[in-house]
Amino acid sequence: MSSHHINPHSLLAPSVRLLIERITRAGRPPMEALTAQQARAFYDMGGPMLDLQPPPKVDRVQDIRVPVRDGHTCQARLYAPHSDTALPVLLYFHGGGFTVGSLITHDVLCRQLSRHGHCAVVSLDYRLAPEHRFPTAQHDAWDALLWLKAQGAELGLDTRRIAVGGDSAGGTLAAVCALMARDAGISLALQLLFYPGCTGRSNLTSHHTFGKGFLLDTSTIEWFFDHYIDEANRDDWRFAPINAPDHSGVAPAWLGLAECDPLVDGGMAYADTLRMAGVPVDLEIYRGMIHGFATMGRALPDALRLHADAGRALKHAFENWTS
Repeated sequence: MSSHHINPHSLLAPSVRLLIERITRAGRPPMEALTAQQARAFYDMGGPMLDLQPPPKVDRVQDIRVPVRDGHTCQARLYAPHSDTALPVLLYFHGGGFTVGSLITHDVLCRQLSRHGHCAVVSLDYRLAPEHRFPTAQHDAWDALLWLKAQGAELGLDTRRIAVGGDSAGGTLAAVCALMARDAGISLALQLLFYPGCTGRSNLTSHHTFGKGFLLDTSTIEWFFDHYIDEANRDDWRFAPINAPDHSGVAPAWLGLAECDPLVDGGMAYADTLRMAGVPVDLEIYRGMIHGFATMGRALPDALRLHADAGRALKHAFENWTS
């Protein structure tokens, strides 16, 4: 029987199916029925309810401020285990379609990455659309990386060992920062990408297969994109990193993808693109999982496996790093 006759919902893990049923019963409004500001408040409040409670303990949690190019200062949060020596650091960009998401929604994930990776994590509160459209988020992300490289030692960080990471739209920001770092001659230990957005169009098979009823609908993706970017810019590689003219020489990549995710084909295509350019790539596909599962550790046990796998990849990259 050919695969296109399979009901895609049958691929879902039982835990995911249960979660989707619960959310459907609760009558959650689709994001596109809300204003961006309402959607943000909704996500800040509702998102953490699916995550680990209480949040895992980390020795050091410190709010910091990161200056960026136009005089604005971004909030950021530093997570770190106790250490007598300078710690390697992951600069993390949260997901949320460039429109929603915050330090709150990704607090647990950053704690987990710090614990499992035995490293510091700096989570950046970059500016969101529609108030700040493309390329503001990318500028904030890149400026934060330059700032961390220059100033991180004052925070007890080892600025020779830096990785970038993010989920969904944050994965886009991280992938683009990896390309920009290569062009600027900055060596990164790793790019850690959870179900990143790699293409500027919703036209891949997975967008159709998993485009409705899998928590991230294609209609929501388009709503995010419309808030963030003009149609004319959607093929710009700073939004769709797969369109970069050359991927050789970028940092090694670890990708964690969800099988039942409209973005999964784009993530796999990006992994292939990097491999073809000679970049070391580690690709994990989490069967039966959906977009966003990394921040649903309370509802989905597979999230904990993802945290451990990603942490191991970070630890390994930092231990074997020679810049």
